[in-house]
Amino acid sequence: MKVKELLKYLPRAGLIAAIYAALTLVLYPLGFGVVQFRFSEALTLLPLLFPEAVPGLFVGCVVANMFSPNIVILDVIFGSAATLIAAYLTSKVKSVWLAPLPPAVINAVVVGAVIAYSTAGFSAGFWAAYFYNIVIIGLEELAVCYVLGVPLTLALKKTAQKLGAGSRIQ
Repeated sequence: MKVKELLKYLPRAGLIAAIYAALTLVLYPLGFGVVQFRFSEALTLLPLLFPEAVPGLFVGCVVANMFSPNIVILDVIFGSAATLIAAYLTSKVKSVWLAPLPPAVINAVVVGAVIAYSTAGFSAGFWAAYFYNIVIIGLEELAVCYVLGVPLTLALKKTAQKLGAGSRIQ
């Protein structure tokens, strides 16, 4: 990557990280817990437009998870890794209408396991809690991504094109 490209890439990645962390923390009661609506997850569609959103979302998620009311190291590690994987997979999708699927599936599976383990451990109740969390987190993620993320992505598409990105989505 050339220096000129890097000078555009890093500030955008940092801005995305800061917005993700700030949104999660400002709307703090809604973004943590067994039932959670992280409005910052609407940003998980940004990799469609900006490749720098992939590391930006990861860093933002790490920061937000470190300020969790119940800091669970598993959430910092695995929840943030789930965001990184979901962001990367989203960057490979070509349709804004399919883009919410990677964040919803990855977060449901990974964060669902973290929450189930944090609440039930590996007791007899783990699997029931895990499947419950997969459904709840998957639905919450789909709701946030489709209701907020898709309109945000479509609104930013022209701006992204002016910046030399975003022309590949439909």
